Amino acid sequence: MRKIKEILRLKWEAHLSARQIASSCNISHHTVTKILKAAEVAGISWPLPEGSDDAALENLLYPEQNKGKIDRPEPNPEYVYRELKRKHVTLTLLWCEYKQVHPDGLMYSQFCERYRQWLGKLDVSMHQVHKAGEKLFVDWAGDTFPIVDRETGVITEVYLFLATLGASSYSYAEGFLSRDLPQWITANVHAFSHFQGVTEIVVPDNLLTGVSKPNYYEPDINPAYQSMAEYYGTVIIPARVRKAKDKAKVEKGVQDAERWVLAALRNHTFFSLAEFNRSVMAKMAELNDKPFQKMDGTRRSLFETVDRPAMKPLPPHPYELAEWKRARVNIDYHVEFETNFYSVPYQLIRQEVELKVTSSMMEILFKGKRVALHRRSGGRYTYVTEPNHLPTSHRQYLEWTPSRITSWAGTVGPNTAALVTEILNRKAHVEQGYRACLGVMRLSKSYPAERMEAAARRALACKAISYKSFKSILEKGLDQVALLTPPCGVIIQHENIRGAAYYQQGGDRQ
Repeated sequence: MRKIKEILRLKWEAHLSARQIASSCNISHHTVTKILKAAEVAGISWPLPEGSDDAALENLLYPEQNKGKIDRPEPNPEYVYRELKRKHVTLTLLWCEYKQVHPDGLMYSQFCERYRQWLGKLDVSMHQVHKAGEKLFVDWAGDTFPIVDRETGVITEVYLFLATLGASSYSYAEGFLSRDLPQWITANVHAFSHFQGVTEIVVPDNLLTGVSKPNYYEPDINPAYQSMAEYYGTVIIPARVRKAKDKAKVEKGVQDAERWVLAALRNHTFFSLAEFNRSVMAKMAELNDKPFQKMDGTRRSLFETVDRPAMKPLPPHPYELAEWKRARVNIDYHVEFETNFYSVPYQLIRQEVELKVTSSMMEILFKGKRVALHRRSGGRYTYVTEPNHLPTSHRQYLEWTPSRITSWAGTVGPNTAALVTEILNRKAHVEQGYRACLGVMRLSKSYPAERMEAAARRALACKAISYKSFKSILEKGLDQVALLTPPCGVIIQHENIRGAAYYQQGGDRQ
């Protein structure tokens, strides 16, 4: 359902056509049209009311519909296509002829829409006219450039990122040590900063870092890349697979960069990425200031007069890379991420949520609506708990309660019950001990009650009050080894042990 909000945003805020929205959102053109019509019927406007969630939006768009739809005869699109090539024949004329044969057939707007849908599937090459500030084409250059470690002599290949504006062909280039997702998004962010603006559309190649599932008609945009696009108010429309004309601008930009930058620097040896990028920036400035061959001006002058005035302004701060992940809420109403646990409202127990994680923050969403926001924990196995997320009555909302857990532990034996109680008591919130107690319970499926009791006795004696220690005792068979006498924590008296008093008095130095 997150795509419905994006469809409405792209229609009313970005003013894109239905086909552009379909390409960006990885859905069919028919689905986009259907959603926009449903939104119009439902009286939905943009921006959406504050606090609107996906569930409410879905109810508005898809109320219970009447059954018994009439199947209307479909027009023959191939016949329409052939007839339109004839002189003076129009869609209106063909529709009138169609209605004479099928009086209960499609209305004129539906007739034209069905034909356009069929026509869009034809392999028709079209001349592309780029509007000012409309498109930014981005890609990696095919060739790499070596940099040398001054101390070890190890050679590292640098990948060159290219971004070219559609109307002016003004280009930006930067070298990176890898082509993974963080570097790809960083490169896009740096390009926006260099241009001091954002285009309406970004056109990448179908590379796996930006497009998680390449497809000819419906490429699936990587969620992190999509999040960056939403932050800058732009749209990602990847080039079609094996359609070089869709990205001709950046292909030409890559060719120019390889010829006028990489080839021009072929006799230079660089010892750091920063040194390489300084030279790249200088060469790109020369390329952007190079006069056009068949028209007046340069890429830079055309950028300043055409592209830049039409581009959207940058947001106040650069985009911060976010990682997306799905997680299920545990019975302690916390979700786990990288060995730490973050709370959500207790009503979401066992629900699947989305995690949007940056270097500093953890945002948790349920059906597209934020339900929790935490600062990232820098430790391990720590709980980050918001007091408002705590339930007022555990019996009503939780299947497991402290009394039920301790009751179960008592069926194994008194030592196990004492260990479980101690685990619960040592937590700031008793629910945080549920996860460890459930781990103890699961171990009872692999070990008999006698060993569970012996391991619990040893854990209590040595004050090893945790699931990990308890499990280690069982795995290493320490529960079958007799406890030391006296047990852990008791001071041992022996004639060879001098004690603290010896050192306080100076000791016997004879």
